[in-house]
Amino acid sequence: MNSATFNQTELAKYNGQDGQPAYVAVDGVVYDVTGVAAWAGGKHHGNLAGQELTAVIDTKSPHGRKVLTGLTVVGQYVTN
Repeated sequence: MNSATFNQTELAKYNGQDGQPAYVAVDGVVYDVTGVAAWAGGKHHGNLAGQELTAVIDTKSPHGRKVLTGLTVVGQYVTN
């Protein structure tokens, strides 16, 4: 696993806008969703890349965490 760490401010930079990669955090893990068609432009069903989305994926996502399988892990999400 990559040793990079992201806090809320750092993760927000990876919003899929203006040529930036699109990253999302779920349960302390940061995933790269840049190449996922559903995340084009850093947006997916009202959610924005560059955010911590554990509650969203656990309570509102019809596919749940299984969609994370196969995504590239780019680091860990830390709160501070």
